[in-house]
Amino acid sequence: MRLKVSSQRQHQHKEVATAVGWSFANELVSCSDDKTIWRWSMNQEPVAQLMEVDGYVTALDWFPAVAGKSGRKEQEIFVVSCTDGTFKVVNKAGRIEKSVDAHKGAVISLRWDYNGTALATVGEDGVVKTWNRAGMLRSTITQIDQSIHAVAWAPDGNSLLFAAGKELIIKPLQPSTKQTQWKAHDAVVTSVDWNVVNNLIVSGAEDCRYKIWDAFGRQLYASAPFDFAVTAVKWCQSGAYFAVGSFNMLRLCDRTGWSLSRSAPDSGSIYSISWTSDGTQLAAAGGNGAVCFGQIVDREVSWSHYEVRLAEAAKLIVHDVISDAAPDELEFRDRVIEFAMRFGHLVVATSAQCVIYSVNNWNTPHIFDLKESVSMLKLTAKHFATVDNLSGVQVFSYEGRLMSQLKFPGLRPEFVSQQTLSISNDAAACVERSAPTIVRFLDCVTGKQACKEFTHVMDVDEVLLSQVGHEYERKFCIIDRNRDLYMSLVSNTPDLVKLSTMVDSAQWNDDNDMLLVLADGKLLVWYCPQAAFTDRDLLPRTRSEQDASELGKLPRCASFMGTRATIRRSDGALMAIALSPYPAKLQAYCAASEWEAALRLCRYCKDQQLWACLAAMAVAGEDYNAAEVAYAAIEEVDKLKYMLYIKELPTKESRSAAVLNFQGKPEEATQVLVQGRLIYRAIKLNIRRHQWEIALDLAVKHQTHIDTVLYYRQEFLKLAKRPETLPAFLAYAGKVEIDEETIKKKIAADKDAEKNRPGAVPYN
Repeated sequence: MRLKVSSQRQHQHKEVATAVGWSFANELVSCSDDKTIWRWSMNQEPVAQLMEVDGYVTALDWFPAVAGKSGRKEQEIFVVSCTDGTFKVVNKAGRIEKSVDAHKGAVISLRWDYNGTALATVGEDGVVKTWNRAGMLRSTITQIDQSIHAVAWAPDGNSLLFAAGKELIIKPLQPSTKQTQWKAHDAVVTSVDWNVVNNLIVSGAEDCRYKIWDAFGRQLYASAPFDFAVTAVKWCQSGAYFAVGSFNMLRLCDRTGWSLSRSAPDSGSIYSISWTSDGTQLAAAGGNGAVCFGQIVDREVSWSHYEVRLAEAAKLIVHDVISDAAPDELEFRDRVIEFAMRFGHLVVATSAQCVIYSVNNWNTPHIFDLKESVSMLKLTAKHFATVDNLSGVQVFSYEGRLMSQLKFPGLRPEFVSQQTLSISNDAAACVERSAPTIVRFLDCVTGKQACKEFTHVMDVDEVLLSQVGHEYERKFCIIDRNRDLYMSLVSNTPDLVKLSTMVDSAQWNDDNDMLLVLADGKLLVWYCPQAAFTDRDLLPRTRSEQDASELGKLPRCASFMGTRATIRRSDGALMAIALSPYPAKLQAYCAASEWEAALRLCRYCKDQQLWACLAAMAVAGEDYNAAEVAYAAIEEVDKLKYMLYIKELPTKESRSAAVLNFQGKPEEATQVLVQGRLIYRAIKLNIRRHQWEIALDLAVKHQTHIDTVLYYRQEFLKLAKRPETLPAFLAYAGKVEIDEETIKKKIAADKDAEKNRPGAVPYN
């Protein structure tokens, strides 16, 4: 990926260009010290001089696009700050609607919040102020004894970030809340930006560096020093990358900090950078009056043996690396905004259409029109999802048919990111922006709630859904603010399992149920995460671990398919890591119920990890012969005996209940037995668990085996040499005759009746 930078040979501005800004409709406005404001087209051509102002403009900001309200008139206005201490509200036609005396001295920077409800201004007088949409003063946030050069809103709109000298300060709008302040650079900070999607801060300063920070002021990246001061930084809306401007330099950088490309336009110092709403193009204001345009080209995605590259704004090149055929060239009517390739399909979103290709046919794609520019694409094996500010999250089939629109209270499409939205064949998971501790699950077919929302104890940064298996086997992982990784099934009663700490990245496999995690300088792979819900003791034995210190700081998993993982290092390099093919093959055998083949594979490899995976998958697949062999191989004698006990049970209901009890779900096991009218087994299950009151309640409710429960209770108390203390049992003392021979005959009769039930088939 790189920036293709161009500019007009003859500059429209005769003096320093100080500010640029793209409107929501992708019209550019530029300001200069020649006191003119020009309008530019998307094709990088000047349209006309919009107006002249009676002061020197220092900054410009358009009213933000509000989700679902793209037709509002407020979005056709912008504000400019001036050196005379005023800011001016200007409409699209160039008419000044209001001029406000805001500061003593120059207004250096201003910024709308992301909802368009407030405007923040800072200036030479060291005062930070907020204003309402009508230009009325809302509050004076703070005042310091030095000039403030830059300001940015927090994504939630409850705090302001501003640069004062060498320091960055996060000031909450609530007066009684403590501010966060730290030394960010070794010289004056000239520019800051805070992204609404990834919640990261980028800053540039006169020490010739740019740095990335999290919302707590912790440094995540610091660049090497350049030759000249960094004068402008700006995130694209998606938070995937940002631009850095300096003297005759425009650099495109990944969200983690490393540089994607470097351009050297003849512009002088870059004083302002603005991205289009779709993130495909930027404009920059140069010190020599130039307005530079940067188009993102050479974006690449890969899947299996296919590589797709954005060669031009409306042209993709598809290359099959194992074929000798010439690459396919895909040309589009409009410029390409987003494209993604996965599961045998290439989905391309242009500014007006969505085009869907199959890898088996590049000539006849499915096409449908879009109402709004797409900001993100998520693909699964059966369908894909699009995200835009107008329609929100929509799910389409690969034939282009709208399947559902995912909605819930508090959904803000402009805040949705690759980390906070995950989609599978049957469900979608999304972190709620207004309450980041909540993860909501929606049905991809109906768009309705799939199950009860999950609430974590702290904010959730990332959510991931497994991609294979049945709906009842769907698992999700979350990475919270402490960078701890948890896993659970998608259900109304989630059973959370902590897998790892200090996690950098995690990824489910596209083809099987393996989970890859990068954590604390190690590469961890869980070959059978299902073991957490089948036999949790086996979970550590199904994990492989290898050193990943060569991946550097904060590596991320780019893809995980089959036995190959692609990791993006901290310096931007892609590394391919090959994993053992045997666990994937074992999963394929077990998914197809080919248990004999799975046993042969494990015997051939003689690997304890494979045997542990087989044990867990065999129990989940209800093949107790394979489970018996696997537990014997890993020397789990107690569980081996339990498998033998399960095989001796005469009915399917009793075996299912025994497996549920083995998995730590005794309440569900009791319910299965009661529904199957196996009351004695339900009572005996709770007696073995020493749940005496539950056992007695079952006996009383069904009017059977009351004496059995009392007998086993008496025997237990004799061995423990303890008196009876449970009120329910004290109430029955002396009221029920307890005869050991009668009880044993009754138990034997119940077992015989179970064996002779219709459908009772011994396990083979």
